[in-house]
Amino acid sequence: MTDIEIAQATPIAPIMEIAAKAGIDEKYLEQYGRYKAKVDYSFLTDNADKADGKLILVTAITPTPAGEGKTTTSVGLTDGLRKIGKNAMVALREPSLGPVFGVKGGAAGGGYAQVVPMEDINLHFTGDFHAIGAANNLLAAMLDNHIQQGNALGIDPKQITWKRAVDMNDRQLRNIVNGLGGKAQGVPREDGFDITVASEVMAVFCLASDIADLKARLGRIIVGYSYKGEPITAHDLKAEGAMAALLKDALKPNLVQTLEGTPAFIHGGPFANIAHGCNSVTATKMALKIADYTVTEAGFASDLGAEKFLDIKCRLAGLKPSAVVIVATVRALKYHGGVPKAELNNENLEALEAGLPNLLQHVGNIKNVFGLPCCVAINAFPTDTKAELDLVEAKCKELGVNVALSEVWAKGGEGGKALAEEVVRLCEEPNDFKFAYDLDQNIEGKIHDIAHKIYHAKHLQLLPAAKKQAAKLEELGFGNLPVCMAKTQYSFSDDPTLLGAPQDFTVTVRNIKVSAGAGFIVALTGEIMTMPGLPKSPSAERIDVDETGKISGLF
Repeated sequence: MTDIEIAQATPIAPIMEIAAKAGIDEKYLEQYGRYKAKVDYSFLTDNADKADGKLILVTAITPTPAGEGKTTTSVGLTDGLRKIGKNAMVALREPSLGPVFGVKGGAAGGGYAQVVPMEDINLHFTGDFHAIGAANNLLAAMLDNHIQQGNALGIDPKQITWKRAVDMNDRQLRNIVNGLGGKAQGVPREDGFDITVASEVMAVFCLASDIADLKARLGRIIVGYSYKGEPITAHDLKAEGAMAALLKDALKPNLVQTLEGTPAFIHGGPFANIAHGCNSVTATKMALKIADYTVTEAGFASDLGAEKFLDIKCRLAGLKPSAVVIVATVRALKYHGGVPKAELNNENLEALEAGLPNLLQHVGNIKNVFGLPCCVAINAFPTDTKAELDLVEAKCKELGVNVALSEVWAKGGEGGKALAEEVVRLCEEPNDFKFAYDLDQNIEGKIHDIAHKIYHAKHLQLLPAAKKQAAKLEELGFGNLPVCMAKTQYSFSDDPTLLGAPQDFTVTVRNIKVSAGAGFIVALTGEIMTMPGLPKSPSAERIDVDETGKISGLF
């Protein structure tokens, strides 16, 4: 059966039963139908004195067309923890409609390790992304209206940095000209759209601790600069109150369940290649109050999602992970070793050994740069041979890291028990968690540390425009913020064609900007874009709904 067929064939419990299992009182719940609910943020303040559980981060090797299964592993691991008698919960990101209708498909796990109702989660869910897009575009409308109405703030239309947003892959909107001129048609200017998950409103939403913090962060968003070179903020435009009003309900985490009835939070969803790639701080902190073990994941590989989870989210929210799981597949490692996708089912120890440095570099970063206990989860495929699995285990043991076979796609929580046992053991190990860079360095110094320590680049090049931007941001007082790198997900480098663990490469930074509301600097590398496009044959072509309302084609 396909993922959606498995999900539709599995009976699921009413959300009130899941909330009771999690120990969430009915007074905190706002139901969205029978199987979804929002949990009021007052739950956190009312449970502030309760001790936090253990936090487990799931990350992965560099993604390939062969797939890695990070979300599937996160769900299956959580079910596995409950199978061995632990009180566990999973906290994940909400899928974006862009990948759902594009090339990646849904992001609710797979096989027998899924969060449900998967159709709702992968589509409109509880409307959070629509609220985020509306708040983003309200700010854009107020900005252009201010200019139209006389421009009392002296905003320079050529220095506007704020873009509109839509949660869809639409390359036609990357660069546009809007406003037809004249008294009623708006001031003509160049503009563009970001995908909603790349909006700073999404980052603010995911990092805000409560309504007051949300409003303060929204007010600090810089939309552009005046003719005098001074930053213009959402607060200057008096926009943060209305934006917060649009987001007040969205800010409440969404409670759903796994196929095995394990409570799950799904909330927020920034991409890790162009944003910080983690679910909301509010959802993570709620889960830590509810469960003894909270499993969360960060987008793409450890050089992107995990680095930002640790250097940005954990730093800003005061979180400390107890263990890290790095997901890999034998097939993906052989792809990194040069095997074409069509030949990945054949045993090839030589290619596997050539691709293993990618996994080992991710493992080394987690252990040696961040000082965290970690293990490797091999997401099992029927084509994996004993010789291949033994080779992966032997190479990881040379780094002092254990390997657990994860069979959660086929067996659900039962297939995650071995991984769960290893994670519980890791959570009791000494933990020397540290960040990859110090905040008191200048912007270029922080980017240098990420490029060299995490990517293992030989050189870092800031183009003249980026150097100028960094100097300007430091002059404006933003030099002490963490850095969010925008980089291809397909390589440790900024070149998507360099697979494995490339050496002797240069990371080129072409643009540096500040997300003052989110509280970080964004450095754009290579050809990374904040508005993806659809592939030649998008997933949307295969998604349908019948006369009963039953959806097909989601995966």
